[in-house]
Amino acid sequence: MDQFSKPIVVISKCLGFDSCRYNGQTIPVDYVEKLKPFVEFIPVCPEVEIGLGVPRDPIRIVAKDGSLQLMQPATGRDCTEEMNHFTTDFLKKLSEVDGFILKGRSPSCGIKDVKIYQSLEKGPSIGTTRGFFGEAVFSIFPSYPIEDEGRLTNFKIRDHFYTSLFLLAQFRQMMDKPTRRNLVQFHTELKLLLMAYNQSEMRVMGRIVAHIDNDSIDAVYHEYWNHLLKAISRPVRVPAVINVLMHALGYFSTRLHSQEKAFFLDSLEKYRSGKSTFATVLHLLRSWVIRFDEPYLKQQRFFNSYPEALLELADSGKGRE
Repeated sequence: MDQFSKPIVVISKCLGFDSCRYNGQTIPVDYVEKLKPFVEFIPVCPEVEIGLGVPRDPIRIVAKDGSLQLMQPATGRDCTEEMNHFTTDFLKKLSEVDGFILKGRSPSCGIKDVKIYQSLEKGPSIGTTRGFFGEAVFSIFPSYPIEDEGRLTNFKIRDHFYTSLFLLAQFRQMMDKPTRRNLVQFHTELKLLLMAYNQSEMRVMGRIVAHIDNDSIDAVYHEYWNHLLKAISRPVRVPAVINVLMHALGYFSTRLHSQEKAFFLDSLEKYRSGKSTFATVLHLLRSWVIRFDEPYLKQQRFFNSYPEALLELADSGKGRE
């Protein structure tokens, strides 16, 4: 596949779109710049939207009376109700969205490790949580691709995010004019990728497609969408990827020289042990797909899950679990 639907991504406006941080600065992000030709961004700064201005006194999350409140220590302003109202209104008005890139550790946008304080006074944090906007995103879009700019500097996290993003964008566009033929083709192209992500969900989705005439087309698409979100909710694991790569090798096993197979298996072992990258092994297999003109593998999204121009092997190591 060479054609990709354009994902719609909500992004914190300070990540290269506007100088709207509390200190009046912006944060340049290289991969966001690379994404711009391929993605439709919806930039938002919740703190500016509730009238805090730029520059502004910082806000923090404070544990008070058994609940978390969003406060501005310098002024004593309680922003909790305003932020909750804006967040709910903004997210529920999103007619179409495929993912989110949010400012890490922000009391509004953070998706993890946002500090909780005991009071407005200076002192150590007493725990961590999500930001108010970030928490609402997870509540309303629980299985969607949601990351912060720091975690996405990790190659494996970024690769999973991009794969999910472009996959959901394609299916969202298919849902505009659902047809049985398109769903069958989509699932066929997804077989190896689903095998790597979640084989139990792959089997459920296969049964949905197999019984496609048993219900209305809208109901079938809705059911398939729910299982698609579950299938790609977690990044692929190395053993599952190796299983798929070996499965693909089977298409060429009688047509390769013994030294070629040995080289591939050696490359696979290096990938297993962390001494090589998935991309290295994948490109080797793709070369055989082209060389032998293997029709089934040529259409598999496993080999081409997002635009090649976005492939960047740089890895900060941030966000590793």
